[in-house]
Amino acid sequence: MPNRLARESSPYLRQHAGNPVDWYPWGDEAFARASAEDRPVFLSVGYATCHWCHVMERESFEDAAIAELLNAHFVPVKVDREERPDVDRVYMTFVQATTGAGGWPMSVWLTPSLEPFFGGTYFPPASRWGRPGFREVLVEIARMWREDRARVTSSAAALAGQLRALGTPGAPVAATADGEGANFEGVLPGLDWLEAGREAFARSFDPRHGGFGRAPKFPRPVELWFLLREAHRTGDERLRAMVRETMQAMTLGGLRDQVGGGFHRYSVDAQWRVPHFEKMLYDQAQLVLTAAELAQATSESFWLWVAEDTLGYVERELTHHAGGFFSAEDADSVPHEAAGVASAHRAEGAFYLWTASEIDALFGTDAALVARRFGISPDGNAPDDPHQEFTGRNIPYIAAGIEALTAEGHSAGEVMRRLERARGRMLEARLRRPRPELDDKVLTAWNGLMIAAAARAARVFALGGFDADGSARLRALRMAGRAARFVFTHLWDETRGRLWRRWREGEAGIDAYCEDYASMAWASLELLQATGDPSWLEWAIRLTEVQDALFWDEAGGGWFSTTGEDPSVLVRLKEDYDGAEPSATSMAVHTLLSLADLVDRPEWHRRAARVLSTLGEPAATVARTLPWRAAAVSRAHAETSQVLVVGAPGDPATEALERAVTDSYRPFTLVVPVVPGAWQDALARHMPVVGALRMVDGRPTAYVCRRFTCQAPVTSRAELSALLS
Repeated sequence: MPNRLARESSPYLRQHAGNPVDWYPWGDEAFARASAEDRPVFLSVGYATCHWCHVMERESFEDAAIAELLNAHFVPVKVDREERPDVDRVYMTFVQATTGAGGWPMSVWLTPSLEPFFGGTYFPPASRWGRPGFREVLVEIARMWREDRARVTSSAAALAGQLRALGTPGAPVAATADGEGANFEGVLPGLDWLEAGREAFARSFDPRHGGFGRAPKFPRPVELWFLLREAHRTGDERLRAMVRETMQAMTLGGLRDQVGGGFHRYSVDAQWRVPHFEKMLYDQAQLVLTAAELAQATSESFWLWVAEDTLGYVERELTHHAGGFFSAEDADSVPHEAAGVASAHRAEGAFYLWTASEIDALFGTDAALVARRFGISPDGNAPDDPHQEFTGRNIPYIAAGIEALTAEGHSAGEVMRRLERARGRMLEARLRRPRPELDDKVLTAWNGLMIAAAARAARVFALGGFDADGSARLRALRMAGRAARFVFTHLWDETRGRLWRRWREGEAGIDAYCEDYASMAWASLELLQATGDPSWLEWAIRLTEVQDALFWDEAGGGWFSTTGEDPSVLVRLKEDYDGAEPSATSMAVHTLLSLADLVDRPEWHRRAARVLSTLGEPAATVARTLPWRAAAVSRAHAETSQVLVVGAPGDPATEALERAVTDSYRPFTLVVPVVPGAWQDALARHMPVVGALRMVDGRPTAYVCRRFTCQAPVTSRAELSALLS
């Protein structure tokens, strides 16, 4: 019989609905039982596409004897970390502080009052690899709860006190004489702070393989965004080269799905060759943004192809028919060699791996060309999986460039056409295999990132004649617009004036977190710049106002991750790490800086300054930890401008003026299309300067403005480029 999780919306929770464990979702029913029966809570946190979560489920949660131990001595609770990052963040802080490591699955034991006293990540069913066995841990914790309760609860209370101290508001930021908060002057980290941050990245850069540090390597685009901005601000070409080499290594290696497009979660090796195969929406979004910016910074159209190809993957595999974006695809699937075998285990990467014999059978005389291109060998290049009995498997990567493949007398154009056909045939063949599971929940924050990325890419695709017919731009704009309308239709509650966190199968739920508001405000500003539609500016303003009302810490500055309204969440924390995703505060600071340049709301400028003023020493550590917030410092030190282009959309002269901005890398410049008529009037309600702007002699016209003061209008691309430079 299925357990309580069968009634839940989360795909991750539903994966455990058939376990013999008597699971509860996070909520009052579980907590009441723990209190009534005086039992500790066993909290297991993971997500639907987590490989080691699947391993622990198969080894332990599907084991009848282990389930009996859990059911007899604990109240077992399952949490989807992507739906409830507030719960995950609190207990991950505890696990990292007490064990020195973190990750998923996360396993934490709590008192009935939800105070943690023991935790870890993955536990094997019996002791091995230097890890204690899950059975032994359960037995020992049950004994301690029975025989040494006072020590357990005392320790839990002390640890919970330390956690709560992390959520205590800091000392007020010093105000200026007018009592309205600090301004930029004298409060920003200085140029030497930024230099220390740049040098920290330079020291950890891997010049041989790209990326930073040692294996495993993660595609952490926030680092690359900081370096690109500092390269632009300082003219340091070394920084731009680090970004380019890192993106090239990720794009040509196994981290990128060379057959179907999109990027895997991370690389287990230093060469970016062997990926952890799950695919997350937030990675696709941030890498599309990075590729678009790198195309502007280098004028290399290859990066536009990477952005377009990644958007194509998202559109094909991660898009709901109504426009919202799904969350992820799993790393594991049943090997196609074992399809139909009832006892077959899912294996990591099985969907993506190839044998040389499969390539031979699929391509015949072209097999040698395909094998050379993608590094396919009879012996295989993929490490053996302990749960997978098949050998000789290969992870496709770009092993040979086009020049090397033309040595046999074929032209580069012919080789490229043959490889493109081969890629299509490999994709068709792969789609006949058992598919990885799809995590089809729609998360507001991740959709915001993807909307922002698609809207940004749409503005850049014309660079260098890449998108001659405009089709790539229109597809990207359509993706961004449909997804944004999906969010505001299904995840915005007008009655409450709030966002929901998650939508799935027609049902929205879970109060949104600060990251959801910050991400969607960012997306709205990107759509404003891509379309000129004033409704997107109105949404950015409204979301920011709600975000500030719900999350702003007036005493210490910054934004809390949660509203603090849920009593089951022990601590109201702020996220101070730009990791796999940019933190809510970092996104919010960038949005405030943009809004302060567009809308005359001085309090937003001061609020951003207060947050940036709290970035202290050591600068190298802070920049590595919070690179997207450090990029806001770079922006604050740079000369910012706004380009307002008055003209009809689709007019080649209007587009030429807009391209004067977007064809070069200008990270500190906002461009807003001003469409004469009703849209211009609506924009002027928030941006009064717009109301007086006119086309000169009936021609599309650009105005370059700084601090709400505009220079003389220009009507040619050359004149605008000269003004901007």
